[in-house]
Amino acid sequence: MDQEVGGEEGKGYSQIISTLNAAWILKDIEQVRQNMRAFLATVDDPHTALLDLLESCRISRGKGSSLASILVNETYKWLQEHPDIELSGLRLRKLQARVFGLVTEGQLLDYLLAIYQLHRADRSFLLGYVTHLHDSGKYREAAILATKLKLQQDLDLEKMCTPLFLMERTNLMEAYVAGDPELQAKLLQMLDRWSESESNTRKLSREYKGLPPVKPHKANPKAISKLALRLLDLYQLDPSLCSNIINQRHLGTLKYLMYKRFVERSMTQETWSDHVQATVGENRWLQEQCIGLLSRHCDRQTVGHWALKFRLPKENLPQDVADILQYLCIQDNLSESERSADDVQARKALFYQLPIPRSRVHFLQSRTELSHCRDFVLEDGQVVGLDMEWKPTFGGLGKPNVSLIQIAVKEEVFILDLLHGDLLQNCEQDHIPEIVQFIKDLFSCPKVTKLGYGMRGDFQGLDATHCAFQGLELCNVIDLSEVHKQIQRCSSRHRIPGGPVEVLEGRPGEEGVRQTEKGLSLLVKEVLGKPLDKTEQLSNWDKRPLREDQVVYAAADAYCLLEVFEALLASPEKFGLKPNFHTRPKIKPPPQPKTKSPPKKETSLSVQKLKISPNAACPPNDTPVSPREFSVICDNMLQGLGRYLRCLGVDVLMLDNEEDHRKAAEIARRDGRVILTCGLPYQTLRSQIREGRCFHVNSTEKAREQAVQVLKHFNVRVTLADVFSRCQVCNCPKYLHISPQQMRQLMKLREPQEDSSEAQNGLEPRTAGMSESSDDKQDFLWMMDLGLAPGSLALPSGAQMQLDSVPEGLLEKVSLFYCCSQCGKVFWEGSHFGRVVAQFKDVLQDHGENFYQSVPQGL
Repeated sequence: MDQEVGGEEGKGYSQIISTLNAAWILKDIEQVRQNMRAFLATVDDPHTALLDLLESCRISRGKGSSLASILVNETYKWLQEHPDIELSGLRLRKLQARVFGLVTEGQLLDYLLAIYQLHRADRSFLLGYVTHLHDSGKYREAAILATKLKLQQDLDLEKMCTPLFLMERTNLMEAYVAGDPELQAKLLQMLDRWSESESNTRKLSREYKGLPPVKPHKANPKAISKLALRLLDLYQLDPSLCSNIINQRHLGTLKYLMYKRFVERSMTQETWSDHVQATVGENRWLQEQCIGLLSRHCDRQTVGHWALKFRLPKENLPQDVADILQYLCIQDNLSESERSADDVQARKALFYQLPIPRSRVHFLQSRTELSHCRDFVLEDGQVVGLDMEWKPTFGGLGKPNVSLIQIAVKEEVFILDLLHGDLLQNCEQDHIPEIVQFIKDLFSCPKVTKLGYGMRGDFQGLDATHCAFQGLELCNVIDLSEVHKQIQRCSSRHRIPGGPVEVLEGRPGEEGVRQTEKGLSLLVKEVLGKPLDKTEQLSNWDKRPLREDQVVYAAADAYCLLEVFEALLASPEKFGLKPNFHTRPKIKPPPQPKTKSPPKKETSLSVQKLKISPNAACPPNDTPVSPREFSVICDNMLQGLGRYLRCLGVDVLMLDNEEDHRKAAEIARRDGRVILTCGLPYQTLRSQIREGRCFHVNSTEKAREQAVQVLKHFNVRVTLADVFSRCQVCNCPKYLHISPQQMRQLMKLREPQEDSSEAQNGLEPRTAGMSESSDDKQDFLWMMDLGLAPGSLALPSGAQMQLDSVPEGLLEKVSLFYCCSQCGKVFWEGSHFGRVVAQFKDVLQDHGENFYQSVPQGL
């Protein structure tokens, strides 16, 4: 029988408990320890006495209190000092059975397991108790106990880990399989099965009693895949264990590649083809998915070409593709048709070009070639542009290794190949490779100025490439991304009041329209006049040999840093910089691990009110309205939102950077507009206009999500006809429609006139391509129909038509141009229309129309 606490012995326990509690209340920890050790010295069976003491004072339930921890800790130390006191046989088994009733987790459990030798207890007894806990709905306690007693191999992993996942106890799930590759593999396979269907986890939750409702965002396939990929990277196991998840990830990559190539059109055919083949590989399922995606974007010949390349059977292909395979030649004109849009000369006119001969670009792969580069680069007073390239992973596993390091000096560029050749091979065992020592010497040399852009990512890539790169010492390093921020913050470069803002318009290029410049490309454009051509940025930099376009791009990416820095040094005031802008700290410290900070107290009454009921005074609109009927004024903190809404046809005015937000109330009262604002100005503006005309926008969301929020709140029904129905520069809703032939004639008017004497006394001047005959003048009647005087590019508004942005090579590719009747900006249909439609497809009302067909003619 278990020892009962009663009689004289019970009085002794009561006395020691009172003594211990009195010392504990006084916070006299040392006295507690002394009293406990004195008590242990007076009892014959300290093992039993400890359990009796804990059970009688009821202080050890759950994880155990601090007092219980001290008692158990002192007992453990006392037994270590008296090794002659041992337990065995039936007495030990009885005491072991009592331990689990006291505590099932925490540090207290660790001491009790050691004191009562539970690791050596009968395994069937331990498994029975763990199973009992699990069947009782104590899933967390069962998993902790099984992990501490190393019982995982004898338990059903799925049965033990499923409730942990549903309870969002992934830390316990990871601890359960830690150090056991077999269990880790089973866990990943289980997650892979769950990722196939969103309903699986909901069905599973019904099999375990006492579980809280499963949160959809925590148990959907995306969340499961994210967890599995993290564990796969953590455990360094074979990705084939998660074949479903990996296939879905690759399918997402294929969709992204289709978007980059056929919608955004910012990736070359060669780069795109390389990535598609590397992503699909020999996976038949992915090959079939790729054919399906291609069918949405390409003609049948192109789809057939890829079907032949994948060697897919006809029965697995769309019928229309299978029908033409017998007529399709593998070497058909695919590449020609895909590359026909490339206009090399036009691109040279539009983008920054490497200013040095190709012969000055050196591709180095051996240590013998490195010595000349080292001597040249490390000369005193040298200025060096640095950049790195690696194969894009498109959300794949692991960190990419640096493939190339580009080092540019005046009139020379050295491209170091880190993947092929012997640059990264050790000459001797435990010897640092010469390339690593060279890079370390370069970054630490105070007499060489190093230039880069966004260098923190480069350093992280170097760390992942070779451990010897870690711990670089930086001296005289200038990150131009920090300088770029100074330029953008400079008040002297702010937009003038009433001037145009940067809009979501494209820029002409080989594919018609490009996305807005950003990063280094934007800096190069602002300083040198032309942006970088980034079409090779996402190339497969691990594939050899590199294409010539890749080599030139890599060299230009590094060399442009030298020219930008030289231009900034020559005229810093032109860009709003101080003369010593390059002497400030350049590199930010590496990012620290994110820690959860305690929530800040809201001390402002206005902030409290805003947090409690934002938009309480602006109820949702029940009546549908069109974008043409909806007009807003955006605070200067929401210009990105304003640009998106204007893209969708909403009448949008935007405050300038310098304007006070209170001006929005004046404009709203004058024009009957709705105010869109965020933060503290909401309370001020709301009080200055009538109820329901001021809307608070969530500033933590991106501009696209903000636009969707506004459209849904005010019930604005956007159709395809509304997309770009307003000028993105000046907000005007009227365009002139101009054919390519008419545009060609207009562009001739920009040429210098040989004889300007005819433009006098009300006579119409002779224009390029226009004679004085009445028949020729009849050809220009269309200009008068548009409100233009023959021979003039001036609009009735007084603005000039902006034809400089229209390259002549575009006239053969575009069927219709659109000129804003207010500001003269010229637009044409391109991939940007498709991007906006794709971004807002969930709110667009598709009536089968198209903006470019539905905009009213004329003024």
